[in-house]
Amino acid sequence: MKLVRGAWNILVGIKDFLVLVFMLLFFTALFAALSHKPNSAGVRDGALVVAFDGVLAEQPREPDPFAGIGGTGSVTKELRLRDVLRALDVARTDDRVKAVVLDMDRFLGGYPAAVSEVAEAVGKVRAANKPVLAYATGYSDDAYAIAANASEIWVHPMGGALFAGPGGTSLYYKGLIDKLGVNAHIYKVGKFKSAVEPYMLTGMSPEAREANEALYGSLFDQWKAAIAKARPKAKLADFLSKPDEAVAAARGDISQANLAAGLVDKLGDRLAFGKRVAEIAGAPSGKPAGNFNAIRFADFVAANPVPRGGDEIGVITVAGEIVDGKAGPGTAGGDTVSALLLKGLATRNLKALVVRVDSPGGSAMASEQIRQAVLQAKEQGLPVVVSMGSLAASGGYWVSTAGDTIFAEPDTITGSIGIFGVLPTFEKSLAKIGVTTDGVQTTPLSGQPNVMGGTNAVTDRILQSAIEQGYQRFISLVAGARKMTPQRVDEIGQGRVWIGGVAHQLGLVDRFGGLAAAIEEAARRAKLDPAKVRPVYLEKEPSGWVKFFNDMTREERKDNDWTDAPGGEDAFARIATGQRATVMQALGDARRMARGGSVQARCLECAGLGPVAVRAEDRSLFELLLAKITG
Repeated sequence: MKLVRGAWNILVGIKDFLVLVFMLLFFTALFAALSHKPNSAGVRDGALVVAFDGVLAEQPREPDPFAGIGGTGSVTKELRLRDVLRALDVARTDDRVKAVVLDMDRFLGGYPAAVSEVAEAVGKVRAANKPVLAYATGYSDDAYAIAANASEIWVHPMGGALFAGPGGTSLYYKGLIDKLGVNAHIYKVGKFKSAVEPYMLTGMSPEAREANEALYGSLFDQWKAAIAKARPKAKLADFLSKPDEAVAAARGDISQANLAAGLVDKLGDRLAFGKRVAEIAGAPSGKPAGNFNAIRFADFVAANPVPRGGDEIGVITVAGEIVDGKAGPGTAGGDTVSALLLKGLATRNLKALVVRVDSPGGSAMASEQIRQAVLQAKEQGLPVVVSMGSLAASGGYWVSTAGDTIFAEPDTITGSIGIFGVLPTFEKSLAKIGVTTDGVQTTPLSGQPNVMGGTNAVTDRILQSAIEQGYQRFISLVAGARKMTPQRVDEIGQGRVWIGGVAHQLGLVDRFGGLAAAIEEAARRAKLDPAKVRPVYLEKEPSGWVKFFNDMTREERKDNDWTDAPGGEDAFARIATGQRATVMQALGDARRMARGGSVQARCLECAGLGPVAVRAEDRSLFELLLAKITG
């Protein structure tokens, strides 16, 4: 009995100890989470640090609150575009901001239009005679496009800037599909609708090559023109046409070659850069050399919220892939976006609506659902203005047809008017292992489409006819919205992707400008003073528990401790990281395409024009494939 009682006391002691440990960890995490929250009152004189960690995004995805616990859910960080633009705009005239620091060390890029908007905003800060200092171990094309507008560009002596330009290779799965015996049934309209080519070809079609060469060439010309405007004395041409010779002339020292070409102003590590900023913004007492009086980005954004007075202009965001059903931020679920919009129309006193589109498209059904919700605003007599962000292609353009007028940036990627569907069947795969199918049919559609036994000619004709009818509907929507004939829309459609400048010439967009310009236009159409309106973003706030767990588990940058911030990667590491991320994204796109169960109005090729944002499931798929290859 004493033995049992002793064992029980030990178990009770262990239980009490574990409870105490759990409570200690809980309150420690709670304190850490609360201390990480933005503190608007904490803004003091110093340098505003904008750390470009991850990618620029119109609407960041809601992270998995438990991703940081297990270590396997790591995904690409995302920085909200409108927060960066607002912070830079306020910093121009805020006397507390003695300088702006652009930390580009861990920047993974953004789509051209988003990068251009930030670069222009940085240029305005510099034009206001406020110092802007950029730092990176190595600059990519996107990072340099922003940094070129800074007063001083710093680079690590063992780093440097190398420029790749738009373009590259894509994965084609036709050979693998044939080896596996998978029969990919393709139903599409549009000779330039190259999203399905990886499943039917082993390389790029002549039509896709023609379209991509024109698209990439236009984007590259705009990038070069922006760099030349920001740094007219920089000798950029040699680094684009003969980078090997430029680096060899500096005996392999990329940073020295950059300095000689006027692409950067100073060479130095984070310590030297921090000392330079401290000369302008002051140095904090009691901290190691290299630190400076810093203003945390989160604190500065919290201290400068969107104005709360004035008439309300609703802003509904259609960001990311358009999918059927519900979805979180960063993905445009048809049910979610339409419900948010309809609720806003019913419960708020909106005077106009701005539809912010930043999407490569997706489900045609969900695109139409969102378009119908936008039309409800028109039925209530509200002016509707569309603001295209970086992407408004395919299903994104489908939604845009509901607007009274369409704004875009010169390097917005739009068009891709076309639809398709992919249906894989596995009859050949099963035959390789001796499995066949058989049965009785009462009609030609009995058991169709048969994923295991294959489709028949009747099913194929019906599905292709449905795709063609969907394309005609798409053309009719565009023709009615843009005052064109269906024949003209078909000519500029066919799934071809255009940049905003060309789309404006073709009549697919009306005016150039960002979200602010679209809000001003919506105010004028509602007969309001643009200076006396405020945007109301119709989006769902994350729950309190999600916010708490995100704060508790996230790895937050300490912007006020410059020397403690993680460093960047050298050229080899950046190239390797970028290539791995590209493969992860391609595998994820392939899986989503194969599983797609609806008619798609999607510009899959648009993914190659922007940053590589890896999802957790894509990373897992890549790691599984890598494990198989390496044994």
